Amino acid sequence: MDVSMRANVSMRANVSMREIVTALAPLNRALCSPGYDRALDYLCGLLPFQVLEFDPQQDYNGWVVPPYWEVLEARIERHGKLVYDGTRHPLAVIALSSPFRGRVSREQLRQHLFFDHRYPDSLPFHYRQQFRSWQRDWGFCVTRKLYDGLEEGDYDVIIETRESRQPLRMLELRLEGSRAETIAVCANLDHAGLANDGVAGVAVGVELFRRLARRERRFSYRLVLCQGIVGSEFYLGRQTEADRRRIFEAVCLWMLGSRTQLALQESRGARSNIEGALARALRDSGVDYRRGAFREIIVNDEYVWEAHGIPTASLSRYPYPEYHSSRDDADIIFADRLEEAADIVDRALLGLEATHIVRKRFSGTVCLSNPKYDLYVDAGQVAFGEDSGQERAALRRVMDLIPTLETPVTVASLADRVGLPEMRVERYLRGWEDKGLVTLE
Repeated sequence: MDVSMRANVSMRANVSMREIVTALAPLNRALCSPGYDRALDYLCGLLPFQVLEFDPQQDYNGWVVPPYWEVLEARIERHGKLVYDGTRHPLAVIALSSPFRGRVSREQLRQHLFFDHRYPDSLPFHYRQQFRSWQRDWGFCVTRKLYDGLEEGDYDVIIETRESRQPLRMLELRLEGSRAETIAVCANLDHAGLANDGVAGVAVGVELFRRLARRERRFSYRLVLCQGIVGSEFYLGRQTEADRRRIFEAVCLWMLGSRTQLALQESRGARSNIEGALARALRDSGVDYRRGAFREIIVNDEYVWEAHGIPTASLSRYPYPEYHSSRDDADIIFADRLEEAADIVDRALLGLEATHIVRKRFSGTVCLSNPKYDLYVDAGQVAFGEDSGQERAALRRVMDLIPTLETPVTVASLADRVGLPEMRVERYLRGWEDKGLVTLE
């Protein structure tokens, strides 16, 4: 790491993860907005991020950059008295609301009011117009108590906004290692007014890259802080094929500050090495967690990364009671939970750095019993009453796995799959390497 990088990484290095969440959560971080830009500026003071910009005039796969949007004035009045202040919370006006000024009946007003059906006193997160900016309406998010308490009669509604066409912006930080293969870490920076959903993962990502920047690295790393779904799609879709192919695997960090249980979600087909490394880190740390298949725990940006051919796991604390409501604020964020999550991911990455990558150097199957290879593991024949023992049976599974590998795999991942110590699997694979069938890098 050069001197300038060391200087940049040390900038405001004493800011804790919880302080990051507390600073970012109250901002109205619509996908393109002044609040989102303030979040970018704040984070650029913590690490030497590059701000990526994407042309607002160009779509990608039908995804469009929404208007740059800001609420200037928003209220509901009756007989000249304020009924509701739409600037009281970033969720109080629906995201990307159209401007409106006029008098409406209670029934008409209620058609434009949205409340959280779970709680009488919280605001829901109404986000869908950001992904459908061609189909927009005006509206407020209110409490169920206010909605039910509206008296019959007419109401004056004022929603004044400012809009313009500006780029879709996101942050990327690259840390180069001795290898070109890159592990990407993704977190969402949008979700206006929310703390756990979005910026808790951002804070853990920042802390993780502070640690990575201070040590030697074999892998290269990217931290991508972007808008949910549309941000990941533009980020991956607008890269060159060569740059995208450098991404070995990815892990998404979601909602990591609450008291809820950690959840490890596997990549599609459970084929990533990082999910195994995370599982080992969780197991070795004695942390309570649950594990689920792809899309079994959460459906978020993982499917975008997977759609671009990148095996992607995630670590989250989903579900949690305050999800997508104004209850998701800094009060439900706990420093020890953020620290626990950062330690787990850090430990997983250290594990990946320490193990060898197995890269196949042949196609088809190889006659391993041929004397020029002599790598065949005979697991015995049941019909003859033969039992080769657990270790040989496990090595046979390694032997059968190698020809089916579609992407590089770590020795640690193979060892986990078959239930053998890593060193025993590595010793067997050295024979494959001696015959030129694989490389252990």
